[in-house]
Amino acid sequence: VEAACRRNGHRVERGDTLFPGSGERWPVLAALLRAHAANVTRCVKEDHLPVVIGGDHSIAAGTWRGVGAALHQPPGLIWIDAHLDAHTPATTPSNNPHGMPLAALFGHGSLEMTGVDGPDLDPKRVVLIGLRSWEAEEHALLEKLGVHLYDMATVARHGLPTIMRYALEIARGPDGLDGGLFGISLDLDAIDPHDASAVGTPAAHGLYANELLTVLRGLVYEPGFCAAELVEYNPRLDVAGHSGRLAVELLAALFDQGATACEYAEQIHGAHNYAPLPVVLSYGRGSSLWDVEGRRYLDFMSAYSAVSFGHSHPRLVAALTAQAQRLTVTSRAFHNDRLPLMLARLTAMTGMDCALPVNTGLEAVETALKAARKWGEKIKGIARDNTEIIACEGNFHGRSIAIVGLSSEAQYRDGFGPYPAGTRLIPFGDASALEAAITPHTAAFLVEPIQGEGGIRVPPEGYLAACAEICKRHHVLLIVDEVQTGLGRTGKLLACQHEHVKPDGVCLGKALGGGLLPVSAFLAKRELMDVFTPGDHGSTFGGNALAAAVALEALAVLEDEHLIERAERLGRRLRERLKAMHNACVAEVRGKGLLIGVEIDPARADAHRICLKLMQRGLLTKDVHETVIRLAPPLTISEAELEAGIHILGEVLEEASRLPDAA
Repeated sequence: VEAACRRNGHRVERGDTLFPGSGERWPVLAALLRAHAANVTRCVKEDHLPVVIGGDHSIAAGTWRGVGAALHQPPGLIWIDAHLDAHTPATTPSNNPHGMPLAALFGHGSLEMTGVDGPDLDPKRVVLIGLRSWEAEEHALLEKLGVHLYDMATVARHGLPTIMRYALEIARGPDGLDGGLFGISLDLDAIDPHDASAVGTPAAHGLYANELLTVLRGLVYEPGFCAAELVEYNPRLDVAGHSGRLAVELLAALFDQGATACEYAEQIHGAHNYAPLPVVLSYGRGSSLWDVEGRRYLDFMSAYSAVSFGHSHPRLVAALTAQAQRLTVTSRAFHNDRLPLMLARLTAMTGMDCALPVNTGLEAVETALKAARKWGEKIKGIARDNTEIIACEGNFHGRSIAIVGLSSEAQYRDGFGPYPAGTRLIPFGDASALEAAITPHTAAFLVEPIQGEGGIRVPPEGYLAACAEICKRHHVLLIVDEVQTGLGRTGKLLACQHEHVKPDGVCLGKALGGGLLPVSAFLAKRELMDVFTPGDHGSTFGGNALAAAVALEALAVLEDEHLIERAERLGRRLRERLKAMHNACVAEVRGKGLLIGVEIDPARADAHRICLKLMQRGLLTKDVHETVIRLAPPLTISEAELEAGIHILGEVLEEASRLPDAA
């Protein structure tokens, strides 16, 4: 929390930590509340913003009287809680102060809680949100006083953002934006136990954590905001640390300055090597993303296939969390017990002999290039430093110096030379060009089954099979880059399987990390992989236990949820529906599975502008070279979400086709 405050330009001072003394409960509580209220009062008088973090919600009886004493007026209050906390000693079934602080802030209850210095709150400026558990006496008292109560049924009916807008107006009081002071008291049990379980009195069917994070974001910058309080976190119940992390996120969200500040900070402090669409995302679940303002979007890009399993797939998050508490990184200087299982599963599924684990797709391709060069020299007998590797124009294999040397994209190469020798480029999709380019020095042909960054370019049917035959005849390795296309994206486990091709080497990545970690691998036949001996190649993080555990679970999810078949079926539907639109600005729809490119006629529309329009309508994707719209939603996308995305695409494309000039 302190770090989040500092990142947003605030100076942070840690106040006193108070513990209850020994003795009888009520006198001990009274002393604690008085001391706490005095600390809060001093903090406010010193022009600090108090942020109170406590265990039991009874501390609120000190927090808000202390704030009021410093301000010489009671603040308005937004109280987010599953319970009313409005018992008095006469109504409580347990005589527990835990259920009494709100009533005490209105002057009702025991002297130990009501007698703290500071004014009573004005009930008409107090709002309770998220209620779902109370006794009749509590409800009757608060209704009589005029407190505003929004139970979960009301929240569900109107939506949390709307309820929060009402709450801000009420808590500010009649002065409104002209100076009405207010604060927020958040009890973690207001959140659904699925998201926050480490509380003393959980209650089912509560607020969703992501929605609460959204409405709290940047709240400290609202006019009149004067204090914050978060209570009832119980670390003894938080074995995995989920609720503790959420508590930190909730408090950090209060100080988040929002999209504009995020974009500005990235522009000022970051390298300018990306040009993102103007959206700042803060939460993802399944096929949906939410921005910092709470707007929801369908993700039709999947982080270039890295999020093929959707955002925060529960099985993958569980595997990550469990392994993170056991063992994460040891380096390959030692064995770990997860990597062998992952390698065995991966090689069995792909039919390759062995795999070398790395982190990024770029590393997988670099590993393939090193293996091919050494194979060419040691196995094929090519003279030292004369090995050649052939690639295709329009490829995208990564951005290292060696790989950029294989690129035909001028921007990728400009200013980064000199490049390693021994590379040749041929047209993509032309098997005869491969035959003509092979020389006695050729060790390997590196190719993408579908060129992703090249514009979702699909080669002619039979191309890859013809290339495989040519490579075999000339004793040349066929290495297939499946970093984007692999693991079900095109409706087959590997895209090369559409033509029943078994290459000598395969580069995998992106989806292998389940959208949680960078996990990649180079897979190969034994003859090729055996050119590596200890010390030839390695990676500190490659094959770490955490990455292996997540990748192993990702492979299991791929099979258990039949995602390969799902990608083929839903992808076919998406292509057919797009073609059936007969849109005037669409030149071509192409792709396989859930990797689809919509070619836009540049004379009629601009693909980048269309992507901006899609974003405004709630669908996120990115164009390729301003002429192709990339469509690659998670393989887990529901049929209803796919239909919603098709509807948005249809509307935006129709609008673009009606414009007199480029959209």
